Amino acid sequence: MRHWRVFFLEEPIWDANFRLEVTKVGDKLWRAIPFIPGHWTEAEKQAGLRKLVDSLVADHGLRRFVSWYYTPMALPFSEHLTPEVVVYDCMDELSAFRGAPPQLVIQEKRLMQMADVVLTGGQSLYEAKKDKHPNAHPFPSSIDRCHFEQARKPLPDPADQRNIKGPRMGFFGVLDERFDIELLGELATRRPDWQFVMLGPIVKIDPASLPQLPNIHYLGMKSYNELPSYVAHWDVALLPFANNESTRFISPTKTPEYLAAGRPVVSTPIRDVIRPYGDKGLVYIAETAADFERAIEASLNMTPAARQQWLSEVDAYLSTISWDQTWSKIYQLVHDQLLVKAS
Repeated sequence: MRHWRVFFLEEPIWDANFRLEVTKVGDKLWRAIPFIPGHWTEAEKQAGLRKLVDSLVADHGLRRFVSWYYTPMALPFSEHLTPEVVVYDCMDELSAFRGAPPQLVIQEKRLMQMADVVLTGGQSLYEAKKDKHPNAHPFPSSIDRCHFEQARKPLPDPADQRNIKGPRMGFFGVLDERFDIELLGELATRRPDWQFVMLGPIVKIDPASLPQLPNIHYLGMKSYNELPSYVAHWDVALLPFANNESTRFISPTKTPEYLAAGRPVVSTPIRDVIRPYGDKGLVYIAETAADFERAIEASLNMTPAARQQWLSEVDAYLSTISWDQTWSKIYQLVHDQLLVKAS
């Protein structure tokens, strides 16, 4: 955003009053929310979205611009535009998610043909996409290190967590089909003396399917700014992801965030967690509830000297990554394409 104005078009909201609400939320950042009548046919919705996108371009004088896609499903109402560069920022294998529209695969093939640059949200996803585009590049999850390092300092324990006894094992993120419900339930059953704090919204799964035990605490969604205060009072951070199609290519951003907070981390064998975090000995990799139990016990029993050595290794690795570095590399890739198109 330091280089360009950014207009972020969000998912449409169904509303009888057809309109586009554009709000400036930063120095060069605008949030655009389309409102579309829910009774419209699919064709009418796409035509309406196209009209709103055209009005956004015209009203803000966007004569030279980059079309930056996070989902191929935006193509039907935007592929008529004439951007200088098209970027496909492929953060996940969206077709593997529950409720993914059947046409997503077809639209992604089309977007791959249009894109000048393809970015993938991790090494595993890159390996799955690299043969589909000549200019694809991996960008694993990075870190706002200063923000999460706040958790290493004394911070007040949030009110809804304050009365939960320790030791505490925590998770923040979306509770959806990627979350291993059975693993959490078995682990909490095995260790009723441990407390499990779950932060985040419940999405695309039945809340009743989550294990309901006295030592599991669902505290709901928290803001980004609140997270360090919660994590600061955990003993161990968890990545209890299921082994299914929706987790095959994920690169959890919370891995380096937990580490920056100074919390030992135990994760299921997600490929982009094993490489590099497990291989470097920065994160415990555990497959079963019994494995998780042993890894958590090892974390809780870490000596001060061992913990300091581990933190030194964590910090050495985290010093090599940042969102600023990630953006600098991405900016150069896009800028190179702009030069190619201009020549």
